[in-house]
Amino acid sequence: MIATAPAFWWRPPGLAAAVLAPIGALVGAETLRRMGKSGGRVPVPVICVGNPTVGGAGKTPAALALLDLIARRGGHPFALSRGHGGTAPVPVRVDPARHTAADVGDEPLLLARRAPTIVAGGDRLAGARLAVAEGATHIVMDDGFQNPSLAKDVSLLVVDRGVGVGNGRVLPAGPLRAPLGAQLARADALLIVGPAPEPDTLPALAALARANGCAPIEAVLEPDPAAVARLRGRKLFAFAGIGRPAKFFEMLAAQGLDVVERRPFPDHHLFGEGEMAALVAQAKARGLSLVTTTKDAARLAAFTGLRALIEVVPVTLHPADGGALGHLVAQAEARAAARMAGS
Repeated sequence: MIATAPAFWWRPPGLAAAVLAPIGALVGAETLRRMGKSGGRVPVPVICVGNPTVGGAGKTPAALALLDLIARRGGHPFALSRGHGGTAPVPVRVDPARHTAADVGDEPLLLARRAPTIVAGGDRLAGARLAVAEGATHIVMDDGFQNPSLAKDVSLLVVDRGVGVGNGRVLPAGPLRAPLGAQLARADALLIVGPAPEPDTLPALAALARANGCAPIEAVLEPDPAAVARLRGRKLFAFAGIGRPAKFFEMLAAQGLDVVERRPFPDHHLFGEGEMAALVAQAKARGLSLVTTTKDAARLAAFTGLRALIEVVPVTLHPADGGALGHLVAQAEARAAARMAGS
């Protein structure tokens, strides 16, 4: 559950969802109408990593896994991001040595440490053209599935297995951006990320994906072993401003770490220096070690002294089927080659 989302989104549909359902029907219809528009094309494979819901589910780790895979295969992939919350003129190539999260957003800073990254704002086509001009052989979009401006060769939707798609209703009645089946029908694969909760959302989601021609893929986010080892035996104060902070807290606990305090913040929360100084003081007074996510750490880079007092736990996406992401890349390459041959 994202920190600022209504609680009823994550419960079986009730009165609030029913009252808001007519608005949700209009929102969903408009989103699908917009998604039906033809987008501009670029002469390289375009792979989109998106969400059927609002909030985070593991898109950025999935995009990083694709970028690493393409690079290992000899490609020169670029990441393409909207740059949520950034103020830099767009499109712009991200420079981690010069840009901050306030300039370009937190996800682009993470992506740019692994591959060249373009922040495009709302003009993803212009961003993709800039990437191609700068030598991209592939483009991996972090979000943008519902945005039609840039045509995609392959689309991968990501769902947090811990909460699935909530009550299954469309905004504002629930967390979906458009009816789920219609979104799955426009995607090539559904990545279901995380350990199985009770009750497990996987069987129903996987069945619906298959029914709509979308291949389900299971995956987990595994924390960096060295980071976990550094935290063993310490009492932790964990904080996170991601799509579902509880997912980070649960991961730490699953590693057997002693998480004494959990502090959630809204997704993409821009921490103030005073706010962080207060967190550091609270942790110190209680003998706790502060720990957060890599995405949150990207927003703390400007606070050099305070950042040095905070542990970070990187995560890596591991699909159950080791060849699943490679198949998607090959599919995107084949489709891009076919359309370029026919143009």
